[in-house]
Amino acid sequence: MKKVFAVILLAASAYSSLAQTNEASRFPLAGTWILKAAEVILADGTHAIDPGLGKDAKGVLMIDADGQYSLQIFKPGRPKFASGDKKRGTPEEYESALLGISTHIGHIKMDTVNEILQFIIDYAAYPNWEHTTQIRQFKLDGDELYYQLPANAGAGTIAVSIWRRVKTK
Repeated sequence: MKKVFAVILLAASAYSSLAQTNEASRFPLAGTWILKAAEVILADGTHAIDPGLGKDAKGVLMIDADGQYSLQIFKPGRPKFASGDKKRGTPEEYESALLGISTHIGHIKMDTVNEILQFIIDYAAYPNWEHTTQIRQFKLDGDELYYQLPANAGAGTIAVSIWRRVKTK
């Protein structure tokens, strides 16, 4: 009986060590994040709601332990297609549908020293982003992730996304 108990203790100790090692090696952003705000920084430095997504923008960012991610942001209230068929939309319906979303999948690399995220995009709703790497300045404060896109020269604004990590039970 003592041998069985010793084996159980040894196995439990090994499992505990392995679990701690796996937890420590997890990607720091691993988890599910809910969009808290989609903003823009205007040329004068002030923050405003991103007009393309609106004040009630909805989004989810899911990142696994290896940095693989899926990101979706939606503008609520986009008009439904009158035809009821996504293959028969009007130009205005297609424009609203596409401009009211930001969605892409790929891998994230994180440089904590320089506070830079690299979104290595495999596929995106905006095809010009596919197979590109997008750089974002970021700040991570507990369970809040803030990142901003490079300045948009044409619009004179900087898009900002603020995410809140979903707590697991």
